[in-house]
Amino acid sequence: MNPAQGKVWLVGAGPGDPGLLTIRGKECLEHADVVIYDSLANEALLDYAPTAEHIFAGKATDKHMLLQDEINRVMREQASQGKRVVRLKGGDPFVFGRGGEEALVLADAGIAFEIVPGITAGIAGPAYAGIPVTHRGLATCYTLITGHDAEALETDDEDLSQLLLRGTLVFYMGVRNLPRIAAQLVALGRPDTTPAAIVQWGTDPKQRTAVGTLADIAERAHDECIQPPAIIVVGEVVSLHDTLSWFESRPLFGKRIVVTRARSQASDLVRHLQELGADVFEFPTIAIEPPENPEPFDPVNTYDWIVLTSVNAVEMLFERMDNLGQDARDLAGVRLCVIGSATSEAVRRRFLRVDLMPEKYVAEYLMAALLAQEPDLAGKRFLLPRADIARSFLPEELRKHGADVTEVVAYRTVVPRTPDSLAERLATYRPDLVTFTSSSTARNFYEMLGAERIARLKQTAKFGAIGPITAKTAGSLGMPVTIEPDTHDIPNFVRAIVDGLGREATEAGR
Repeated sequence: MNPAQGKVWLVGAGPGDPGLLTIRGKECLEHADVVIYDSLANEALLDYAPTAEHIFAGKATDKHMLLQDEINRVMREQASQGKRVVRLKGGDPFVFGRGGEEALVLADAGIAFEIVPGITAGIAGPAYAGIPVTHRGLATCYTLITGHDAEALETDDEDLSQLLLRGTLVFYMGVRNLPRIAAQLVALGRPDTTPAAIVQWGTDPKQRTAVGTLADIAERAHDECIQPPAIIVVGEVVSLHDTLSWFESRPLFGKRIVVTRARSQASDLVRHLQELGADVFEFPTIAIEPPENPEPFDPVNTYDWIVLTSVNAVEMLFERMDNLGQDARDLAGVRLCVIGSATSEAVRRRFLRVDLMPEKYVAEYLMAALLAQEPDLAGKRFLLPRADIARSFLPEELRKHGADVTEVVAYRTVVPRTPDSLAERLATYRPDLVTFTSSSTARNFYEMLGAERIARLKQTAKFGAIGPITAKTAGSLGMPVTIEPDTHDIPNFVRAIVDGLGREATEAGR
């Protein structure tokens, strides 16, 4: 191998769920210069390689497809330029993924390569459908078979015939040939009462499962409109599906939910929704940037109260304190007031106690809570690090009660540069719910999509807001909110979404 050349990593992306990528696969992506990826590799994995060149090599209506010879050429060329190349392949590179062929091409060219196995769809798809490919008393072996060529089953090979009569059979790429596969297995001696299943988009929020027997699985797949990609499972283990089906039983499974929060802040909401089964479309409507001209403020220990209304404000405060050579010790004697459990947690992570947090996370309740704890605010010094577009209610009310208020722009919220193609994808996504976590997310969402696209969304979508101010803003823009938590934080917002979508689903079924 020529050490001056680059190297190629053939990385298994897993079957669809980005959480199933291996740690080694993630490491390879993080250090890649180029990523060549397939259509079955979840594009969310490209976030691990934000600075790499991304080359699509799969099949999609809106993207150019590379033929295998072109893929081989691109791998060779990129590696020959000294680049670190990740060939990201759905499932496992060596299980019906042509990874062996690509590795041979690299070996013939003298290019260094590494194989990073992935979780194959033939195991993960059935598992997410509640079907173990082996189970004591039902199947002691399983066989992975290509269903692309059904004629391969029509053989006089006695060894193959005996193999097809034992254990669990898992067929890849066999949707079109399912009737012939089922018929041939029966002809070979499998009872037509043998349980069978077909799992479409296994491990993905779009997953669907049809279950039957060899006698009727083709008909059931047709009735359910099952399309590729799908895995066919044949064997007694399929009988466990009804009991062990966990993935499709989650409360938000199949619900399409749009998250409009800034990408840097959306992870908790997205994670909660995905764990509950939702198909999440991330559409950031705000980006967080530092102030253009940071405003000075007095040493923190000269204030009586510091009011922190967001995690961003906490981050800004401690960053500025660090730049001034200050730390948490300088806050001795200063009382801390916060809005929201996430803000409170950000303060506690710095080993500080929160002195006041209102029951409801809006400025009106915060003001009432302050007055309840300290009725006389005359002469009290308040520091308010806030967003550039924060409401004026709180500082105005504090000043009315005689407080000395210093307002500081801690961060700016700006509209991100979003390609129009993403907005159009969202308009055709047909979501069940669009979520707003601040008034700015609602305003920017309306601005970025426009009235015509909003009207199309409203044909299928409900709207949810984290609190009453946000709900009022969304409603004024023609996006009436029907889901809103009593306590205005992410965990309670998620609970309200589960209750709201579940209730609507129940009512729709009556």
